[in-house]
Amino acid sequence: MVFNTGAALLDAIVLAVVSADNEGTYGYKITQEVRDVIEVSESTLYPVLRRLQKDECLVTFDKEFNGRNRRYYKVTDRGKAQLMLYRSEWIAYSSKITKILAR
Repeated sequence: MVFNTGAALLDAIVLAVVSADNEGTYGYKITQEVRDVIEVSESTLYPVLRRLQKDECLVTFDKEFNGRNRRYYKVTDRGKAQLMLYRSEWIAYSSKITKILAR
């Protein structure tokens, strides 16, 4: 993709991916789902997950899987509210950009 993905858009994408699973989801799966739509490395995504956790948009918990602990992420109420804001902002923003590019 030729367009840069800013921090707010990455936050929105990650919150949307994590919120799709009410029980929470783990880092590798988040990475794969995000990579389905944009090119991004794990070294970019894990700081996003930590930032969202620090901002109280995500909580983490560990769960045993095949004899190892796997870190899961779950969206908080604050994260859900932030995602709703991102969604409404995205609709307005993308509509304006589409109008300009469609000329």
